Amino acid sequence: MATIVFVHGAWTGGWIWRDVAARLRAEGYDVYTPTLTGLGERVHLGGPDVDLDTHITDIINVLSYEGLDDVVLVGHSYSGIVVEGVADRAPDRLAGLVYVDCAPLSDGMALFNLFGDEGRAATEQVANEYGDGWKLPFPSIEDLGNIASIAGLDDAALDLMTRRGTPQPIGTYRQPLSLAHEFDGEYTRSLVACSLGDFSVEWLKSGIASGEPMLEPISAPDWTFYELETGHWPMLSEPEKLSEIMIEIVSRS
Repeated sequence: MATIVFVHGAWTGGWIWRDVAARLRAEGYDVYTPTLTGLGERVHLGGPDVDLDTHITDIINVLSYEGLDDVVLVGHSYSGIVVEGVADRAPDRLAGLVYVDCAPLSDGMALFNLFGDEGRAATEQVANEYGDGWKLPFPSIEDLGNIASIAGLDDAALDLMTRRGTPQPIGTYRQPLSLAHEFDGEYTRSLVACSLGDFSVEWLKSGIASGEPMLEPISAPDWTFYELETGHWPMLSEPEKLSEIMIEIVSRS
């Protein structure tokens, strides 16, 4: 059976994939849910030096030290930029690359490029005032809902996120992505859009057709799109449906 490596987004950890991982393991898949440096149970390793390269190296090392090949690598939200960097450095280890409610960025872009000048300044201010200049504390649920859709999350899921959420090193937002290779069809590419959030397949395809520059990285014909009618955290709100999509993606990879 295929090996699947799930990479979590900002403020969370490998724990956030627990329901999806359990379902897939029960089906016989080999599933890894590593936690990035400075987050989750590795929060004690956080510091001003943690950046995007740190997190890319985290996942490269999982693939290397676990001896993983033919991997379907999955990134959610912030970690879309992480898995993109991993795929650039270790394409030979991948069978598939999956973006969950996020999309790849172009070479030289940082996550902060998506924030705009005002958004970046506000985020830097939060880090300076509440995070010693290098970390972003886990937001209140109200603020979290302003950042991304929390549709579909029940009280138990929101409580879990509040209890386990950890600060995000802001260096991971500041550092630009550095890509060295052109994609050459080494693995399949998929995107799962959460239609109660910022994405929908219709919106993506419309943007691609109109030549939206930010969507150029997903404009090639090999991309496959899936949609879930839920908010930004489908691994908590729709774990069964997300698992079914993953099984379909693996079957194609």
